[in-house]
Amino acid sequence: MNRPALTAAGVEVTIGGRRIVAGIDLELHHGEIVALVGPNGCGKSTLLSGLGGLRPLSSGTVSFDGTGLTSIGALELARRRALVTQSGRTDIPFLVHEVVEMGRYPWSRTPQAAQSAAIIEESMAECDLLEIRDRPFSQLSGGQQARVSLARALAQHAGILMLDEPTAALDIHHQERVLALLAKRRAAGAAVLMVVHDLSLAAAYANRVILMKAGQIVATGPTESVMTPELLSRIYDHRVLTWTHPDTGQLVVLPDRSHAPTAGHPGRRGTPL
Repeated sequence: MNRPALTAAGVEVTIGGRRIVAGIDLELHHGEIVALVGPNGCGKSTLLSGLGGLRPLSSGTVSFDGTGLTSIGALELARRRALVTQSGRTDIPFLVHEVVEMGRYPWSRTPQAAQSAAIIEESMAECDLLEIRDRPFSQLSGGQQARVSLARALAQHAGILMLDEPTAALDIHHQERVLALLAKRRAAGAAVLMVVHDLSLAAAYANRVILMKAGQIVATGPTESVMTPELLSRIYDHRVLTWTHPDTGQLVVLPDRSHAPTAGHPGRRGTPL
């Protein structure tokens, strides 16, 4: 592989005197999607914000394309990586197209600014936003706001996309559309790091998986080698099943629900019709 798009070594993040993540070493390469997975509260979002320069590191180093994070100014950082978090404001007084336009701010007064209008339109079209382009952001549903945030990130045209739960508030159609968009950016050479709870989505689209628990990485590698039923069951403290879909060949990951009663018949297992 070429030089990593992002490299982290010995990363630690402390919040309020409490160490949230520690001893994090990882690499993210251009042309791949890496899924960051693990139980609630294990530090995934904190790690992503630390790697993206949104939250200060207690120790360790992060570099983008070989340049240390501390040596990159805010404007240049925005040109190198686009970061979408879950904690953004939902009451901002802007219209949808104005929020997406914010993604082009880092390229103001550069030759790339000439392409901004076309890029903004393309990003809104990709995220299915053209019909609501003039609606206030604050009046949108959670799923619509998530798509606007993604469109803003896509409009940045950064080589690295860092996304915290980009599909969490979306319906099935838009979940698949978003992951297809990220796969398209991967094919164009972008590096994608995404926090995701849906393990089947991660298995279907990620090249590699980073599995965390209690603020540390417990496994990293190709999807099939990390997403084993034994390892996932242990980390999530619930039996997890995996199998290969007979039609698509994709890895499917689901919790074991063998003890769940059939809907409408508590305590009974249903008979397939």
